[in-house]
Amino acid sequence: MKRALSLTAGAALGAVPTVALADAITGNVAKSATNWHAIGMFIFFVLITLGITYWAAKRTKSAAQFYAAGGGITGMQNGLAIAGDYMSAASFLGISGLVYVWGFDGLIFSVGWLVGWPIVTFLIAEPLRNLGKYTFADVASFRLSQPPTRVLAACGTLVTVAFYLIAQMVGAGTLIKLLFGLDYWIAVVIVGCLMILYVTFGGMVATTWVQIIKACLLLGGATFMAFMVLWQFGFSPAALFAKASQVHPRGASILGPIFAPGAPVSTPLSAISTGLALMFGTAGLPHILMRFFTVSDAKAARKSVFYATGFIGYFYILTFIIGFGAIVMVSTNPDFLNPALVAAGKNGIEAIKGGANMTAVNLAGAVGGDVFLGFISAVAFATILAVVSGLTLAGASAISHDLYATVFKGGKANEQDEIRVSKISTVILGIVAIGLGILAEKINVAFAVGLAFAIAASCNFPVLLMSILWKGTTTRGTVIGGFVGLITAALGVILSPAVWELVLGHTKGSAPFSLDNPTLFSMSGAFFCIWLFSKLDSSARGKADQAGWDAQYVRSQTGIGATGAASH
Repeated sequence: MKRALSLTAGAALGAVPTVALADAITGNVAKSATNWHAIGMFIFFVLITLGITYWAAKRTKSAAQFYAAGGGITGMQNGLAIAGDYMSAASFLGISGLVYVWGFDGLIFSVGWLVGWPIVTFLIAEPLRNLGKYTFADVASFRLSQPPTRVLAACGTLVTVAFYLIAQMVGAGTLIKLLFGLDYWIAVVIVGCLMILYVTFGGMVATTWVQIIKACLLLGGATFMAFMVLWQFGFSPAALFAKASQVHPRGASILGPIFAPGAPVSTPLSAISTGLALMFGTAGLPHILMRFFTVSDAKAARKSVFYATGFIGYFYILTFIIGFGAIVMVSTNPDFLNPALVAAGKNGIEAIKGGANMTAVNLAGAVGGDVFLGFISAVAFATILAVVSGLTLAGASAISHDLYATVFKGGKANEQDEIRVSKISTVILGIVAIGLGILAEKINVAFAVGLAFAIAASCNFPVLLMSILWKGTTTRGTVIGGFVGLITAALGVILSPAVWELVLGHTKGSAPFSLDNPTLFSMSGAFFCIWLFSKLDSSARGKADQAGWDAQYVRSQTGIGATGAASH
């Protein structure tokens, strides 16, 4: 079962595709002729980012600089970096591919992800910056017992990061195999080695600037594509949609099936569970939460989210235009269709080269020729590099800061030892990511991404939110509830039709859990257990946890006492 990216590489495909959706986006990922334009632009980007890493390495001497860029990133810069971290390859390739296949339904993912940002803005950003230092575990354990809370947070972080990394590595390998003519394993090794270099030597400073450059390139490239598509139709979206409805096999008119919601997410329960994963998973992603510690104070953190939401929202509008533009300009152009699939009787939607996830790349060739196709290919690769750098740094900080420095050393670790452990962890994570990426070549990696978001929404988000907003939260409730969310989310995805039937090969209809995404149940279970076991906790530790609420509340609202924070 060889699936082409299948909504891969990175975004929150919390709504793991149904069997029908997975089948609809299957494509050919055979190695193709070398694209020298793409390779040249890729090498140029790599040289620039390696230069940034060298510059950043000379500035990265302390733990604060390594983990949080010394708090010296401005709100505007951090907003761009967050957008660069969040606009992963599936945001670019996956959503445009979804729109290409399903039409209007592709928006369910982009809308779900975007709605998560107001939650971050109003519930998470300011208290996170005021209470934390390097990781979200700093916030969750602020008034709770440090060792068990940090072990839980580290487990949630590492599991989320691991599955996210698998998706990114497999996505990179598939993309390069298709476009650059390199073997799959070579592409995976290249990504892994560059990721290790960026994080080990440059830390958060290098990672931030790689993400900023990538965000600018991606926004610029997507803007040009959308402009060229609309230019073909006199800048009339109505004309574009009318033409797309005539061309698409599912669309009979402007009000046809491609403009009627409901195909990928077929039941109300599935839609609710999917929406919860998309919205609340964002507020539990460790590599996104880390970015709020790179600014000087809570005001800058709020500005970061404001700018990031604007950039991301604008980008998702562009992917919608790109998807519909590809329906008109790619599905009817033999140059971008697989001759073997056409000969087998497949229509233009099904026969696109590389599968639906190559929609945006093929459209780049249609509107700008080989040079622009090479540029977009390099940008998609840069997208993956930027995201894996942020993920690796989040995983390394969980090991070095949360586990080594706080749990094993009791908060008495030498700063240089902590940085050294983090760099060693980065190398280990990179090697593990390379190995898993090579082994996972033939899996539908959207399932791995779905698991990552389900865990972020079911473990990290409830723990973070309850520790910030509810005075009655105790260590016992947090640890039990967090692990309940973590375990049920993992089991729910494994036992779902998406994994049980498509990945593990069991017969259709045999999945023990009927929904593709378990977030409705796993996240609810985590919140309920945190509340129940906190209420039942009458221990001295529980009373101490609750007694620390007042001090935490004052600091979370004012920033007084926060590292690098200004009183405001």
